[in-house]
This record gives sequence, structure tokens and C-alpha cells, in this order.
Amino acid sequence: YQRADGKIPHEISQAAGRLPWFTEYPYAYYHADTTPYWIVAVWRAWRATGNDAFLVELWPALQKAWKRLHAGDREPFPDDAAVIEAWRAFHRGDFAAAITQGARQGPPGISAANKAAAVQASYLIDSDARAVKLLQEAAQRADQAVRAAPDYANAWYFQAFVLGRYAQRISVVKALAEGVGGKVRKALERTLELEPRHADAHIAMGLYHAEIIDKVGALAGRLSYGADAAKSQRHFEQALKLNPAAPVAYMEYANALLMLHGDRQRDEAVRLYRKAAACEPADAMERLDVEQAKAELED
Repeated sequence: YQRADGKIPHEISQAAGRLPWFTEYPYAYYHADTTPYWIVAVWRAWRATGNDAFLVELWPALQKAWKRLHAGDREPFPDDAAVIEAWRAFHRGDFAAAITQGARQGPPGISAANKAAAVQASYLIDSDARAVKLLQEAAQRADQAVRAAPDYANAWYFQAFVLGRYAQRISVVKALAEGVGGKVRKALERTLELEPRHADAHIAMGLYHAEIIDKVGALAGRLSYGADAAKSQRHFEQALKLNPAAPVAYMEYANALLMLHGDRQRDEAVRLYRKAAACEPADAMERLDVEQAKAELED
């Protein structure tokens, strides 16, 4: 009963054979955490039993489920049990555990840790001081990762990701004065050089152009940082083409349009937020994104 996009069902009624359960009722695939928990269950069953035939049988379904969870960042399925545990913690929303477990496991583990740190700092920490400290620690890990694995796309992407969230927390203008803007752009360009279909990097690059223009103006942004409104929109359109199920893509595109065009694009921004709010979350992070979109629409 795995869905075509990789999602694992949450609930199958005993009467499913007599009802249009999978087409007219929302319950089969309702919860965001079923797919990551299924991956965890398969992994733990294999570790407990050592039954390789069981794992081989389910391997195509595991790959499909992982692909849905990582459609945005294109992270490959880990070959290290400890890294899988870090991602398991991330997908279920235990971001602190993902940071602790991932930070010790080299560049692939650092990716899980840094994504968790950025999400936690953005959504779950009110204190600016605590959030900035968390992001600074993530930025230090990201520097280690790009030195250790310069051809690993997500080492570069998560460096840009945590620095971008750091800039938003302290103010983009202050971050530009610290030289963060150039580092973010370099990291994103390297990410897309290594992995052109990296949807999340396209989102981040689109946001980079928009935030620069919003803070310093179109002319100064273009001359000093290479920022361009048309490029911003092209990156967002590419991100949505690559990963149309991602609520954050719609939200950040809406935010970028408001930064670039103000009230002239308000109706389009609202439409995009409605698209985000209607997305079906695949894990805890996407659930936070969807709830944020709903909250913005209510305001």
C-alpha cells in the first residue's frame, strides 16, 4: 500500500475492501511521521534479526520512501547506522537528538545535525541569543564538512542553509557586513554545480537574491552581490518544478515576491501560502512549515 510518491500509509480500515478508502477518505496517509517511522522499523528489524533477505525484499520501498523525505536536498541513503539514527531523529522532530547524534559522524552526519539546528533555531527557539549560538555551532561544523568533503553537495548546501538562517536571526544587513552574503552565495553555487537538481539549493538561491535586493536595493544589490530579481524568480520556479510537494518552496517564493515587488504581488503571495498550507507534510519539519503557512494566512 505504499503510495507512488513513497509515502507509507498510517491507517487501513478493516472495511477498506468495501470502501473507496484510498481515494475518498483522508485517513490512509494522514500523518506526517508514518514514512520515517516505517524506515526506522525496517532498519531496527534488520539489525535485530540480521535477516538480509527481508532487507533486500523491502529495499526498493525503502529507497522510494527515502526519496520522498529527501526530495528537496537529494541526500543519498546513508550506509552508516549512526547517520541513519541521526536522520531518524530529525524526521520524527527530535532535533536536539539529531544534532547530538549527527555531529559526531562526519560530513553525512553533520548534514543531519545542521538541518536540525537550522529548523530548531528557526521554529522552536524564542531567544535570539540561544538561536544564534546554535547556528554558530552549526556553521563551525559546516566549515569542517566542506573541508573534509569538498565534492559532497550537502556539505556546501547546509553551510549556506545555516548561514542564511543565522543572517535572518541577526539581520541580513548585519550579516552582509560580516561577509556572510558572499559565503552563502559561494556555497550555493558549489551545491548547484555538484547537484543541479537540488531543489532546496534553488530555494535558498532565490531567497538570497530577494533578501539582498530587499535590504540594499536593486542597483547596489546587483553591483555588490550579483543580486537579480529575475534570477530569484527563476530559481523558485525551478525548485517548484523539482519538488512541488515542498511547503517551504511556496512559502519562501511568496516571501521573495513581497520583498521584490511589495503589495503588487500580495495576491500571488497569498495564493502561494495557500498552496503551502494545503501540502501534505512528509515529516516533522514539513509539519512545522505547513502550520507556519496556516498561521500566516490567519494573520
